[in-house]
Amino acid sequence: MEQTKERGINTFFDETPVKSLVIKLGIPAMFAQFFNILYSIVDRIFVGRIPEVGDLALASIGICAPALTAISAFAYMVGVGGASQMSIRLGQKDMEGAKKPVNNAFVMLVLISLVVTAAALVFKRPLLYLLGCDDSMYPLASRYFTIYAAGTIFPLLGIGMNHFILAQGFSRAGMLSVVIGAVTNLILDPILIFGLDMGIEGAAVATVTAQAAMALFTLWYLRRKKVPIRLELGGYDLSVMKKIVLVGMMPFLITILDNGVVIILNASLRQYGGVNGTAYITCAAVIQSILTIISCPAAGITQGCGTLYGYFYGARETKKLDQTFTYVLWVCLAYIGGMQLLVLCFPQTFAGLFLRDAAVMAVCVGCIRRFCLGLVGIAVQYAYVDGLTAMGKVKYALPLSLFRKTLYIILLLTMPRLLPVEHIFYAGSVSDLIGASFTLVMFFLVVRKKLHREMR
Repeated sequence: MEQTKERGINTFFDETPVKSLVIKLGIPAMFAQFFNILYSIVDRIFVGRIPEVGDLALASIGICAPALTAISAFAYMVGVGGASQMSIRLGQKDMEGAKKPVNNAFVMLVLISLVVTAAALVFKRPLLYLLGCDDSMYPLASRYFTIYAAGTIFPLLGIGMNHFILAQGFSRAGMLSVVIGAVTNLILDPILIFGLDMGIEGAAVATVTAQAAMALFTLWYLRRKKVPIRLELGGYDLSVMKKIVLVGMMPFLITILDNGVVIILNASLRQYGGVNGTAYITCAAVIQSILTIISCPAAGITQGCGTLYGYFYGARETKKLDQTFTYVLWVCLAYIGGMQLLVLCFPQTFAGLFLRDAAVMAVCVGCIRRFCLGLVGIAVQYAYVDGLTAMGKVKYALPLSLFRKTLYIILLLTMPRLLPVEHIFYAGSVSDLIGASFTLVMFFLVVRKKLHREMR
């Protein structure tokens, strides 16, 4: 029975046209990530409407965001690293090797969650102030962060282990796990925040409960008999764990660097924003929410198709690998380009999802337009950088991503010294467009040729 299921995986990837595979795996994963962002977006929409302290509470969650994203980075490190190893082994028809990452990843995520939870709670106060918190924000930020950190194990298991569902081609099940969490969060938020008058703590409890629901479904699905490569106890191997970390370190480092960018942005706005510093930080939190709406579904496309990159690389199918890069790029361009157009045409609608203060909203509309002018460039980063990461080619992916991040940081540090502070939001657009151009040139002139030589 197991052999039949394993042959079914290979038959699905080998005999289905690449274009159809990208649609079947990428689109459900895209919608899964769209529902996934509802965790943070719904929180911010409801939190922004808490009587009397809504704007301050929203800014407090924005301050917490980098730390919470850093926690999730461990899930992506283990999930992406493990799923990459599984996909390559499937392409090589090495079924025994494909079974090892899932069990080792589970243990790694449990251990990491225990360490991260303890560290987050012990160093909560200095961490939040490092992220740009002030005395007015700390009481709200502290309460939200404490509850979220206590439930660290749930997002780590839910996000991390979901990669192994996607890696086996079960894109609908991967989407369903995220939908379960999102719907749970959507139902609980108004009940806890307003119905039980829990305020910002209610938002945190709703989020942790939703993440627990997602984690339980994911683990249950990976234990089902219909899944060819199931989650089982035993078979732990330090060499397998080391390989998972080596590949997964790429998305982990990039996520941490993204958090560093948010910290630098908030610090610059605090330093150069004058009396409007808090208002600009609120605008930055709104922009990060909008960016999440746009970027996470695009990342879902590459997550869903990540197994294709690894599978065709392992199978040495150069033509199909090239087609995967191309089709994933077009899907990402279509989605991100459409969303960019909507945001540029209706920025007040997006800002209105989170803000009620007319003065802050007026400032935010201009900031949104400046930040989103070059968003289409990140489609290139997702299709090529994430694709290379899924193949375990960190040595190619990391420099391409670091170029864009480094340029962004340089602009954040220099622009406020030369231009009015609101122009700092142009830094995102400039780095997106130049970074995409650099990635395309380097991929087609250097990386693609090296990949083909390795596969031959």
